[in-house]
Amino acid sequence: MAYLSEIHLNPLRTYTQRLVSSPQRLHAAIMGAFPRQPADGRVLWRLEQRNHRYDLLVLSPDSPSWVHLIEEAGWPGADGGEARIADYAPVLSCLMVGRQFAFRVTANPVENRPMPLHPTTNQTARAESPDRKRSLRLGQRTAEHQLEWFLKRCSDGAGQWGFTVGSRTEPSVALVGRQMLQFNRRREEPPVTLNTATFQGHLTVTDVDLMRQSLVAGIGSGKAYGCGLLTLARP
Repeated sequence: MAYLSEIHLNPLRTYTQRLVSSPQRLHAAIMGAFPRQPADGRVLWRLEQRNHRYDLLVLSPDSPSWVHLIEEAGWPGADGGEARIADYAPVLSCLMVGRQFAFRVTANPVENRPMPLHPTTNQTARAESPDRKRSLRLGQRTAEHQLEWFLKRCSDGAGQWGFTVGSRTEPSVALVGRQMLQFNRRREEPPVTLNTATFQGHLTVTDVDLMRQSLVAGIGSGKAYGCGLLTLARP
């Protein structure tokens, strides 16, 4: 089973401001919606700011309860203040090769390199560590590189995620938002820096199984911090 939730958060409430200032705090609050940690899949989420509110979208393998978030960060008792929870099975069952959808996703474009051109002190220490087992994961920081990262994985018939977005020369996707997030995960560790990019456009399904996997497991990295949730709509 999978469930897609939508929760409206009140930007004027102090608790909302604390949550939106740290993906680490918001992730913890989201996980509090489940009586047990979901064991059958990953919880994905995305936060979007509207004119007078924040919309929190959450895809989860278990049915959640959002009472705690609504009471502390929403509009409890107000018309439209309740959370909306929908069974995600109809979306997963309607996929077929060649079908087109409008889509939106916030991703964390990264690449693996042995060493960046201008490494920080922390990156140098990690690269020189005797326990190092893989190359450094570095975020794509420019709009050009972020869009190229996305196109490389889903255009010109590649379909790494089970869909394509036109071609490299005529892509059906646009980069509509960029953000650099920096927050503390643990006190004794350096801050986490996350470069995010929001993509929106139209996709064509090329592989149903891969597409389902992309929807329920997310795409890219940074999934615990609001990246990877791919949402679909009629074109």
